[in-house]
Amino acid sequence: MMEAEDIGAEELLKRLQNGGQLNLIDVREPIEFATFNIGGVNIPLSKLNAAASTLPYHQNEEIIVICKMGLRSETGQQLLRAQGFKNVRNLKGGLLALHKIR
Repeated sequence: MMEAEDIGAEELLKRLQNGGQLNLIDVREPIEFATFNIGGVNIPLSKLNAAASTLPYHQNEEIIVICKMGLRSETGQQLLRAQGFKNVRNLKGGLLALHKIR
C-alpha cells in the first residue's frame, strides 16, 4: 500500500466545511491547543509514541496530523507510520497555512 500523501490547507478546509468526519490529531502542546484549535484530539508530540497503541483508529483509517507549521506533525506522521498506521497525512504548512486562506 502506498503511503498517504500530505494534505493541503485548501483540501482540509473544504472537508471541514463539508462537515466530513475527520480523524485529527493535534500534536501541539496543550496551551497551544487551548489557545486555538480546529478540533480533533490533542496529543503532544512528546506523548504520541506512547499513546499510539491506545488510539481509537483502525490502522487503515485516514488520520490527519496537525501542528502550527507542519514540522511537528510531520514527525508525528512518521511515528504513527512506524507504529503500523498506513493512512497518515500531514497538514502541509500547518495551522498557519489554514489561517492564510480562511
